[in-house]
Amino acid sequence: MAVCHHPSFDDDAHCEVMMRFGVLNWAAATAALVASGAVNSTDLKPAAKVPPKLWSWTGGYIGGHAAGGYGRTSFSDPYGPSIYGDVVDTPAFLAGGQLGYNWQRDRWVFGLELEASRAVSDGTNTCLAFSSVVVIATCNAGPSVLATGTARVGYAFGPQGHTLAYVKGGAAWQNNHGAITNHNEFRDGTFAGYPRHTTQFDDGCFGATVGVGIEQQLTPAWSVKFEYDYMGFGGPRVATPPTVQRPPLAIIPASTSSLSSDYHVGKVGLNYHFGVDPTAEWADAPLHPATATAKAKPVLSTGGWSLEGGSRVWLSRGAFQWDYTHAPRFPGDESVPTSRLTYQGLDGVSGEMFGRLDSPWGIFLKGNIGLGRFNKGKRNDEDSSLGQWAYLNALSGQANGRFTYYTADAGYDFLRGSNYKVGAFVGWTSYGEKSDSIGCVQTASSSPAWPCTGPFQRQGQLIGTQDTDWNAPRIGVSAEALVLERWRVSADIAYLPWTEFSGRDNHLLRPATTFYDQRGDGGGGLQVEGALSYFLTKNVSIGVGGRYWSMWTKKDSDVIYNANWQGGRDQEAALAKYRMERWGTFIQASYKFD
Repeated sequence: MAVCHHPSFDDDAHCEVMMRFGVLNWAAATAALVASGAVNSTDLKPAAKVPPKLWSWTGGYIGGHAAGGYGRTSFSDPYGPSIYGDVVDTPAFLAGGQLGYNWQRDRWVFGLELEASRAVSDGTNTCLAFSSVVVIATCNAGPSVLATGTARVGYAFGPQGHTLAYVKGGAAWQNNHGAITNHNEFRDGTFAGYPRHTTQFDDGCFGATVGVGIEQQLTPAWSVKFEYDYMGFGGPRVATPPTVQRPPLAIIPASTSSLSSDYHVGKVGLNYHFGVDPTAEWADAPLHPATATAKAKPVLSTGGWSLEGGSRVWLSRGAFQWDYTHAPRFPGDESVPTSRLTYQGLDGVSGEMFGRLDSPWGIFLKGNIGLGRFNKGKRNDEDSSLGQWAYLNALSGQANGRFTYYTADAGYDFLRGSNYKVGAFVGWTSYGEKSDSIGCVQTASSSPAWPCTGPFQRQGQLIGTQDTDWNAPRIGVSAEALVLERWRVSADIAYLPWTEFSGRDNHLLRPATTFYDQRGDGGGGLQVEGALSYFLTKNVSIGVGGRYWSMWTKKDSDVIYNANWQGGRDQEAALAKYRMERWGTFIQASYKFD
């Protein structure tokens, strides 16, 4: 498997792996359920004359899944240690299918499983930035297909063994595609620039995967699984384009870079078990419980109206990136990357309200709304071929950050019973963020202090602001299941087929009042969350979970440079690309009205 590298949005890799998508929460879910199962087994009443018949997992199954999470593709620098970059974040939405077979011995279950997923992914970052006098490149990457072949080992919990906690491991394969593109090589109004080059790759490679999950038998024919998977890949060597050094003027020859990739994925899957009537129900458990039973223990669906509402506290980390690109000068010409601003390590805390309304017909409405703040983070402002300088990278701090968000969905549960709900939904999401940039330190320049000195500059001074607003439709699946009577596992996987972005970047240290109007659309995104909750009573629950959000625009979105001088105004249109991430862990409490 690939060795973990520092992600492009933050150097604090261990913190990022823990926070992104609540990996530890999903693993902790299995541990908690295993422990609860052990406790429950000691509490079985010996007075029962006829123990319930143990359900058998033996047999074949086929199913589908939706998944999402984040990945990273690392590019080695053949020219020397990098000043910055070389790791591309690749958030990915996955949809696909699985086929497998289980063998059960007592309560132990052994199985083999094949999975294949189509991936929607996008990621870009700086690479080959090994010297301040050499023009850098942009690397982009993203998987298009992921497949695994694994062995599973699990243990069946509960009086009838309907809950399967398992681990899995085996081989993985991916197809990863992308490119390495040189930045602006000293093109200006009088000089066309040196010849630029791009190298592309579209390669498959093998790796390894491990995972952990919970699978709940809903009916004799159907089961739902909640799973976390890690996949790691060593990659091929890909060509790097030649680039320009200045000063002194020289051509840096082409070479090769070695790729490696890894992914952390949360998954919801639905399986049909062969040889069983798809409409079959448990003989000793009706679709919806009688009123007396409903009062004795928590249920997810009574077949009538129900409303659940509560609050969450979300501890999260955010990132925002936008690329500034010169438009083609004539038909057939290429756009030229020239600048990139990356905001990272935006650690914040937010409070939110959430709720879900279920109807007797399986139709549901759900949503959340939240408000948060952050006062931590940094901004890297990179420029290529600016005047006589090949590469500059100015570092600033972040302060006075705030963010707001909401989601609103309507859906239908196509499978529901007293202890499970599985459905699909459509909806809308919105996310807004604002922050201030403070101070300036030059981290890469042949003139080390510039542009972080001068009459307009002092450390601790406000030097810029950034406002962002994102909107997107959501299409997804929602599932929840009661396991071991009082534990509930739930997850939402949403794909964002299109995004709309608007923002404004204010540069405050220039002689003229300078700002960039930002507009973007197209692209895509994903929103994934999973939670483990415990019912203290049949109505009151507390829980913990993890969440990962990412959105991006198409490559050739818009930005307009504006500079207001005394007696005049300059405007220049260019191309841009925008992307955001926010991920972390939440705790929640809720009350359910039946």
